[in-house]
Amino acid sequence: MSFITCFQFAFSALTLLKGTRWSARTLAALTVVLLAIGLAPAHAQNAGESQPASGAAPGNATADPMEDRFAFHGQATYIWQRKPSFGAAYSGEHSLGTERAKSYSFTSTLDLGLRLWQGAEFHFNPEVSQGVPFSGLHGLGGLTNGELAKSSGTNPTFYRARAFVRQTWGLGGGEEKLDADFNQFARTVDKQRVVLTAGNFGVLDVFDLNPYGSDPRTQFMNWSSLTHGSFDYPADARGYNWGVSLEYVGDGWSARFGHFLQPLESNGLKLDTRMFEHYGDILELEKRYTLAGRPGAARLLLWRNKAKMGKFSDAIAFGQANNVTPDVADVRAEHAKVGVGITLLQEVNDSLGVFFRANMSDDKTETYAFTEIGKQIAGGGTLKGTSWGRPNDELGVAMAVNMLRSPHRDYLAAGGLGAFLGDGALRYGPEQVLEIYYSLALLKYFSVSPNFQYIRNPGYNRDRGPATFYGVRFHAEF
Repeated sequence: MSFITCFQFAFSALTLLKGTRWSARTLAALTVVLLAIGLAPAHAQNAGESQPASGAAPGNATADPMEDRFAFHGQATYIWQRKPSFGAAYSGEHSLGTERAKSYSFTSTLDLGLRLWQGAEFHFNPEVSQGVPFSGLHGLGGLTNGELAKSSGTNPTFYRARAFVRQTWGLGGGEEKLDADFNQFARTVDKQRVVLTAGNFGVLDVFDLNPYGSDPRTQFMNWSSLTHGSFDYPADARGYNWGVSLEYVGDGWSARFGHFLQPLESNGLKLDTRMFEHYGDILELEKRYTLAGRPGAARLLLWRNKAKMGKFSDAIAFGQANNVTPDVADVRAEHAKVGVGITLLQEVNDSLGVFFRANMSDDKTETYAFTEIGKQIAGGGTLKGTSWGRPNDELGVAMAVNMLRSPHRDYLAAGGLGAFLGDGALRYGPEQVLEIYYSLALLKYFSVSPNFQYIRNPGYNRDRGPATFYGVRFHAEF
């Protein structure tokens, strides 16, 4: 069977199955079939010519990357976590449960890529997910598993994660080689270029990319490290969206702008298609530099969301006037929410890279698409195991201090419920998160990662915790 035939078969089958729910046995069988379809032509192709592997040095490629018209990648990630019991003076409707508990998630994704014309490529990502969160995904600003979608359940659910077109226009300035990767063809591009991405994709596919810790499938899992904690980036409940982004990559600096849909309701799955009435706008400026002979980057992120949101002060006033517990659902109106973030990325040596983030939003209105963090300071880094003879292993350590601003604190202290928080009362304290993982590369495309997280003042409440989480992640990709 030719690769073209395999691609068309997989695309058609996955499209027809969109929206169905599978049993574990059916899911396993389908996964095996799809892997067999994809890997057979891939092995045949590799036998006839040398192809650049993901992460390999571009100079190792002997074939012209432009000859690769199709791309086929896949990943599967299973995460298991255990939370011991902890103490708390009181608990509310949206508290992290104090009892001993366990959580898990499973996701599997395919990347079906097609070159369209010069500089253009199309990617389609079918995905399946399943999982059970701690306490219904409540009780923390820095939730512990970035792979757990807000719509996860005990039954595997299939959906379209991405379907987008990327167009690149070269502007000269020399050449740069890109390795083959998920949603990226191996190819040579101009160092100065304009890149347009349009369709169904994730905001974090383009903005605030952090090679030292933002991928929960291989690096840090806590939501505090996925991006700026206060960045209420527009997305559906699974983290994806429809929109357009335009990026200019220049000589030592870049600029990116994006316009995206908002969900119809706070943290909802359905998106509001009124893209000029309710939307999220994002601007990111990046300056690349060299420090002590090592590359680094400094970024400034500005964002603005416009949607029908509840304002915390309005909810408190309404509750007092009507002698009821404040609820943002009672006072939703047209509001804008703005924020800013600064990121520093630095390569220290061939094995170690570090990052630092500082960010804040106005935190006057309810969280609409991400998590309940009003401002944050975070940092960490990843270290390859080269020095102890395990170059494909990785050790990661990250810390974050998550905070709320006054209107948000007052709302929770008065008994209000947020999308994720609500202990019924609040003795405020910054939520402090420590995460450590070790990624053990057992095979070229398979790793096992023990993970530990310690969270002080869970849910910003000094009357609760601390809470600890132990976990392990299994990740495979091709």
